[in-house]
Amino acid sequence: MTPTSPWPRLRAASDAVLSGFAVLLLVLMLAIVLQVVCSFFDVNPVMTFQAAWPLLGNAITLNSLLDIQWHLLAIISLLPCSLVWLRDGHVRVDFLYNQLGLQGRSRVDLLGNLLFALPWLLLCIPASYHFALRALSSSEQSRNGGLNDLYLIKAALPLGFALLLVAVLIDSALRLRELTR
Repeated sequence: MTPTSPWPRLRAASDAVLSGFAVLLLVLMLAIVLQVVCSFFDVNPVMTFQAAWPLLGNAITLNSLLDIQWHLLAIISLLPCSLVWLRDGHVRVDFLYNQLGLQGRSRVDLLGNLLFALPWLLLCIPASYHFALRALSSSEQSRNGGLNDLYLIKAALPLGFALLLVAVLIDSALRLRELTR
């Protein structure tokens, strides 16, 4: 999607989603600060609950704060990838790429999508799906008093890869259309 996209509502929705991930980045920073302060003052557990909460269990501990940091980092970096891809904000060797014309850029993008992105995603999606499914079937939890229900976090992997696959397919169709004009 370019800034002159014919779909302003879609652009506004993607802006809202990316803003939500920006808020998650603030939550990540808060979790880091909270863990550092509680560790300094030797406060553990940080908070306890009467009934178990999904993902957290009966308490927020220093280990669960550490787990939250890693999982939020994974979610923040993986789930918005598809939107970044559609905005053409992904990493490439731009100083070479910018030397090409529109047709050359479309060829490079399409070739990169078909040779690298699609095969990699087609390998990652089933593997990450089975990874999340194994965590669900075994009721996997953190070993050191961290987070419970790790399948919820691990489900972000196949979801993020699937969203990225859709973005790559859309991008490939757009590049193919540009090349056939």
